[in-house]
Amino acid sequence: MPDIPIDPEVVAEARLVSEALGGSQSAFEQIVRRYQRPVLSLIARMTGDRALAEDLAQETFVKAFRHLKRFDRSRRFSSWLFRIAHNTTLDTLRKVRPQVLALEASGDGDPQREVAAAPLPDLVEQAALGAALNQALQSLRPEYRAAIALRYDQDLSFDEIGHILGVPEVTARTYVHRARKELARSLALAGWTPSR
Repeated sequence: MPDIPIDPEVVAEARLVSEALGGSQSAFEQIVRRYQRPVLSLIARMTGDRALAEDLAQETFVKAFRHLKRFDRSRRFSSWLFRIAHNTTLDTLRKVRPQVLALEASGDGDPQREVAAAPLPDLVEQAALGAALNQALQSLRPEYRAAIALRYDQDLSFDEIGHILGVPEVTARTYVHRARKELARSLALAGWTPSR
């Protein structure tokens, strides 16, 4: 029987969850520190509203803490947490339509530092493309925005995305594919082409 590789991330997450279930406030604080930024990023991509995203991220962590006993420790905690964030955000989006898009640049770097390092013509073009992309993202269905954010901001597999969104892997692939097509079409209509 071949050895099944053990994902060290799953082990680390399970350890933190066990400690948090045992009453360790420090363990839950580590969970929040570890996932606060990715959860906030996902929600911001879905809502287009930074203030709302912050509120929903806090609500996500409260729900996760309340339901921590339900977490299946053989799975990835991050996927379970992203699913709570996704569902919490969808519930809110069904009640309220987002008003403005206020997203920061994706990636781990500081957006101001990244922008400051660019030459001025590149800076102007980058800002215009960013605005066009944000507008195009906002026009997507919420599940497409979530799928794109999970795939490209969080670098998750289609299987993980499907689990988080509660759909089969093939549907997750379809969401990302359709989102990319819609984004390309929106950007082309706004005058942005791949050769540019």
